[in-house]
Amino acid sequence: MHLPKLATAPNFSPESRVWVYTAERPLTEAEAATAQQHLNNFVRQWTAHNQALQAEAEIYQNRFLLLMVDETQASASGCSIDKSVHFLEQLGAHLGVDFFNRLLFGWAEGNAIQVEGKAAFTQKVKNAEIGPDTLVVNTLAQTKKDLAEKWLLPLQESWHRRLLQSF
Repeated sequence: MHLPKLATAPNFSPESRVWVYTAERPLTEAEAATAQQHLNNFVRQWTAHNQALQAEAEIYQNRFLLLMVDETQASASGCSIDKSVHFLEQLGAHLGVDFFNRLLFGWAEGNAIQVEGKAAFTQKVKNAEIGPDTLVVNTLAQTKKDLAEKWLLPLQESWHRRLLQSF
């Protein structure tokens, strides 16, 4: 399975800051194109304390929204992060999709990433449809380096295992 393009952004520091959001449903191709256009416009205008941020954004597999800021030139501040959150809330309202549900879990199945809510994911683990070696999406990746090296992790090595302690 290939990585998000931001994992290999050539002009960004490995320590560039990353935010990962999961759409509650797959975006259509048209929605993904619209979202990418809005994201491109947003990152071109995104500032922190009146300094332009070196930022990129990506819609990945029509299900994940990734933001990256190379803070070697200017750091994202609380206010600039708030701007991104408000922008994503507006984008989600425009598309009719929630990007802020943190109880969605993704895992690799073939060449695609499947996404389910916590209850369905947990049931798949109980039924052994998802096992300790199943690659799961690390939505807690915080840097470009994390995105490149730890985008997909075996379940047993991921933060997801905390939610599955009862099995």
